Amino acid sequence: MMDTFNAENPTPIKAVFFDIDGTLISFKTNKIPDSTKKAIENLRRKGIKVIVATGRSINTLAHISHIEFDGFITFNGGYCATTDGEILSKNIIDPNDIKNLINYAENFPLSYSLMYEDKVEINDATPEVVGMYAHVNLPVPPIHDKENIDIENVFQANIFLGPDAEKEFMETVMPNSVASRWTPLFADVNPGGISKKVGVQTFCDHFGIDVSETMSFGDGGNDIFMLKFTKIGIAMGNANENVKEIADYITEDVDNNGIEKALLHFGLI
Repeated sequence: MMDTFNAENPTPIKAVFFDIDGTLISFKTNKIPDSTKKAIENLRRKGIKVIVATGRSINTLAHISHIEFDGFITFNGGYCATTDGEILSKNIIDPNDIKNLINYAENFPLSYSLMYEDKVEINDATPEVVGMYAHVNLPVPPIHDKENIDIENVFQANIFLGPDAEKEFMETVMPNSVASRWTPLFADVNPGGISKKVGVQTFCDHFGIDVSETMSFGDGGNDIFMLKFTKIGIAMGNANENVKEIADYITEDVDNNGIEKALLHFGLI
């Protein structure tokens, strides 16, 4: 763990990017700690931009709608929009990869979800799929009509296979896409070259902020590119070990006011 903070010459931060699940929101309570809400209010009051960076879809953010943000990086960087609805970028998965995914699942046991701008569909509702949606406090999506699947407009897929099988699967079935994960249960699949890092750059360009003036918080594998890219990348105390290894600073768990404590440490609130 590196500590880039210098109390006599604090790093000027103009934008802070937050993952949602396990970072803003506790997996134990399914809520945002009051300390985090107040910390975000303090940041925005100081003119610091506060931007969500999540693997969730743009239409599954109702649970954080009571907090004011300046923008949303969704689908792990595949879809970026401002709070007032201006769409800054959209990136869909190569339709050939989606076609390959569907064909693969017809012949081998594989659960998956397809995430669109306005909906999410799954191919089956196995106990692991149902359990995953319960874990992130979302309803189980409907099962798609196999004869009427929209392969042209998928922003993200979730594939339920273990880490050991991921590399070969991606190389042979979805070679134009990239996988990341925050759980051994499944991987997020996005268009090749897309990550939360790309979303950070999109918002830096939009707000006229240099990446040297940014900070980010995360806990999962899909946060790694973002944490390494921003000037200060902070891993939550509950983060995966591979996330902690690359972080500039490790704070407390989400349930132990980790965000507030890190922002205090770096003199931002």
